[in-house]
Amino acid sequence: MTFSTQVHRMVAAAVVGAAALTALVLGVVAIAATGSQGVRVLGIDMLAWILIAPALAVAASGGLALVVLRSIDRRRAQGITYIHDQVAAIRDGGGALPRAVVGLSDVDGIAGELARLAGELAQQRALDRDFAADASHQLRTPLTALLMRLEEIGLTDDIEVVRDEAAVAVTQVERLTGVVDTMRTRSKGEKAQLPEISLDSVLAGLQREYQPAFTAAHRSMRVQGPPGLAVRAAPVDLAQILQTLIENSLDHGAGRVEIEMRGSGGSVVIEVRDEGEGVPAAIAPHIFERSVTSHGSGLGLGLARQLAERNGGRLQLVRTQPAVFALFLSGPGSR
Repeated sequence: MTFSTQVHRMVAAAVVGAAALTALVLGVVAIAATGSQGVRVLGIDMLAWILIAPALAVAASGGLALVVLRSIDRRRAQGITYIHDQVAAIRDGGGALPRAVVGLSDVDGIAGELARLAGELAQQRALDRDFAADASHQLRTPLTALLMRLEEIGLTDDIEVVRDEAAVAVTQVERLTGVVDTMRTRSKGEKAQLPEISLDSVLAGLQREYQPAFTAAHRSMRVQGPPGLAVRAAPVDLAQILQTLIENSLDHGAGRVEIEMRGSGGSVVIEVRDEGEGVPAAIAPHIFERSVTSHGSGLGLGLARQLAERNGGRLQLVRTQPAVFALFLSGPGSR
């Protein structure tokens, strides 16, 4: 039995009950007052009222009940329409629709649960889209670098060069595996582990990895700063952040790319700069937004900032002309 049928039956029972109660009360009053003889109200004998009053009660109660039922049906129809629209929106990939509470607990409960489900599904779809975009971006960089390294191996007969290039290629494959593992961890919502890692080893590996690209562009990269600095960060994430900054300088900058690292209190600052024209003033305030860029998809710097925050740090554009990006990370003594 539906809730609407239950309401209709309850109202009908109330109408009948009101009529019976009215008749009973009037009958008792009439008999107690006069013994059912001689009393007239509005020109009608009291005993006649015993028959007339229930009919009037039924008419009045029925009219009121009809108004109530129509109001309930109208609100229920409004709620059902919202539920149908929300289901259609979910099917089409939309989120929660704006709704008004109709005042019926069963309808409002279902609509509320459906709206929450729509919101959760929309959020999950957004996370899935971001995951796919992030995975594509993070995998493209090491795959491109690995392809360049394999091409170098294919073009030389020098066994020493082959060994050196193969060693770098192995490092890149390991980094690619690490990227996949990191993306899997992020998709599960697991908290990243932050070990202490040496900046010297990370930057030395990046210098070797990007040397062919800088040579082909007739440019150079220099790393400077005190040796022995360490940070707390996931190695794959740190390499991805620095790769993004290096590639950004290669693609949009000019001249020599300088990477300077220094300790500052309990943190470490890594600055990446080049000798190009810098970031346009109109873009600078939005440079880390995923959809805003002067070239390309705009994903790289936005993702790099997310990775920095994931590792307890931050990535900032500290100067626009020429562009200087600063990565702040916790030092080895921090937790």
